[in-house]
Amino acid sequence: MIWLAGAAVLLPVAACSSDEPAPGRAPQAATVAPSEEPEEVNAHPFTGKPYGKLKPVLAVKIENTAAGKPQLGLKSADVVYVEQVEAGLTRLMAVFSSKVPAKVGPVRSARISDLHIAPQFGKPAFSYSGAQSKMLPFIAEASLYDVGDTRNPGAYFRQPGRFAPYNLFANTKQLLSAAPKASKAKDIGFTFGDAPAEGGVDRKSYTVKWPAARFTFTWSAAKKQWMIWQDGKKDMAAEGGQLSAPTIVVQYTKTERSEFHDSNDSYTPLVNTTGKGTAMVLRDGKAFKANWERESEEDGTTFTTQSGEPMNFAPGQVWVALASRKPVIP
Repeated sequence: MIWLAGAAVLLPVAACSSDEPAPGRAPQAATVAPSEEPEEVNAHPFTGKPYGKLKPVLAVKIENTAAGKPQLGLKSADVVYVEQVEAGLTRLMAVFSSKVPAKVGPVRSARISDLHIAPQFGKPAFSYSGAQSKMLPFIAEASLYDVGDTRNPGAYFRQPGRFAPYNLFANTKQLLSAAPKASKAKDIGFTFGDAPAEGGVDRKSYTVKWPAARFTFTWSAAKKQWMIWQDGKKDMAAEGGQLSAPTIVVQYTKTERSEFHDSNDSYTPLVNTTGKGTAMVLRDGKAFKANWERESEEDGTTFTTQSGEPMNFAPGQVWVALASRKPVIP
């Protein structure tokens, strides 16, 4: 079974029949059981799960080093992107719509790669804490509503028990209130449904490396989830339990040097998310080789099998790890 996220799934209509009139009796009008109306089941474009109505999109930049863990709110995200930043480390961009937690964090600074990912969501609300001064004009022109801590300071607070800069959290209700016209969830290219019948290889774990970070995803048949480990440790959530997802997408991209750098001349990587490339999709305890394509920044990213069929994801949260085949610090 295959369905595009957001498409309606129609259930079979019950068959109807009528009996012949009994012999010796005047025929009467045949009575036909009323047909049942097809039941529509809407699949959310980000998760493939049923939904009532589409809601605005909120994207939040979240710290991803040991100093900022455990993170709060990631369990509720629809999509989580893993992006390379300076010094070979990674940072997350969590995308919320179908379920929005009350609070999220630690919130950290924006990067140029965020501005290239965001347009496929339309014009989402974008939460972050600061950016290089040279990048501020780019944020102002980007396809997003800026609800960062400079423009919307009242939505942010310092979490007791943590130290700066890893203690900045945000109230999501206030973030979304500051962006009343934020785009609602829409098709971003994902498809959900049954796994391909062929092409999958059984995998108990899969490791992805960046120059200074390492993720390992291990399959739990009992939970039907890929359990997430980072740098050899369980990736725990502030809400409790280990972070996990039914679908992990390792999207292999080109990582190059951007025009932005810090005072130590450490250049910010630019992760290219348009064009074409290869990917590894983890679901149901299997690894599937796939291809990805995104024609422009306004378009979503489609994933297909090696034979060209839609590469369906398992319904639920999706993690997209944007990685290079060979880890590189540009």
